[in-house]
Amino acid sequence: MGLGLYIIGDEILSGKRQDKHFPQILALLKAREMRLDWVSYLGDDPAQLTEAFAASFRRGDVALSCGGIGATPDDHTRQSAAAALGLPLELHPEAKALIQQRVIEAGLGDVDSPANQQRLNMGMFPQGSAIIPNPYNRIPGFSIRQHHFVPGFPVMAWPMLEWALDGPLAHLHGQGHQVERAVIVRHAMESDLTPLMEDIEQRFPGVKVFSLPSVDHPVWGRHIELGVKGDSAAVSEAFDYLRAHLPEGSWEDAPK
Repeated sequence: MGLGLYIIGDEILSGKRQDKHFPQILALLKAREMRLDWVSYLGDDPAQLTEAFAASFRRGDVALSCGGIGATPDDHTRQSAAAALGLPLELHPEAKALIQQRVIEAGLGDVDSPANQQRLNMGMFPQGSAIIPNPYNRIPGFSIRQHHFVPGFPVMAWPMLEWALDGPLAHLHGQGHQVERAVIVRHAMESDLTPLMEDIEQRFPGVKVFSLPSVDHPVWGRHIELGVKGDSAAVSEAFDYLRAHLPEGSWEDAPK
C-alpha cells in the first residue's frame, strides 16, 4: 500500500494551466509527517482514468485526486472511478441537498429547472461513496475505498484535502516520518560510489541510499550529495558506516 496523488486535466498536460497542486499537497503531507509514494498526471480520457484507478484500487493504495469531477462533458473522473470498481453511479442524498442549498443561496432560480437538475450530476458518485465537504461553494467531493476525489480548483481542492487528511486519513499522520543524513563528496563519480550504496542497502534493511549529483555548485563545484534516509536508529548506524567507508578528506557533512 502506498499514498499517491492523481492530478487530472487536459489543461494541465497542454500547458494551458500550470499545476499548483503538487507542491501544495507535498507541504500538507509534510506538515503531518506523511510521505507521498507516487504522483500521476492524467488527461481527461475515460479509458486511461479507469485503468489508473483500477490499478491503485487493486493495490489497496490511499490516493488523493484533483480534477475532473464536474458535470460537463470533459469531466470523467467520477464515471471512471465507478467503472474501475464495477459500481453504478448514484445521486448521493447529502450531495443533492448541498447542491440544492447552493442553488438557493446563489439565487440560481428554481431548484427543479433544467439547469439546476443538470447541476445535480455533480452529486453522482460511485455507489457507497462518502462525501467530502466543500467550504467554498458546498459542492462536495467524494471518497471511496481510500481514494479521495476533489475538484481541480485549488481554492476548493486544498481545504477539502485538508479535511480528508485530518479526518479519514488522520491515522496515517506520522507514518511517513523519516530521518535523512547526507555528506558532500567532492569530485566524485556515481559509478565509484555505487558499490558502497548497494552495500549499505543490503546491510541496513529499511534504509534507502540517495545520490544527488551536481556539476556547477557555486561552493562545492562538481560533487555528489550522498545520503541515507529511514528510521532514526537505522539511519544513524548506516550513516556512520557510510562516512567510515569514504576516502578520508573526500567528504564533508551536508548542511541540514
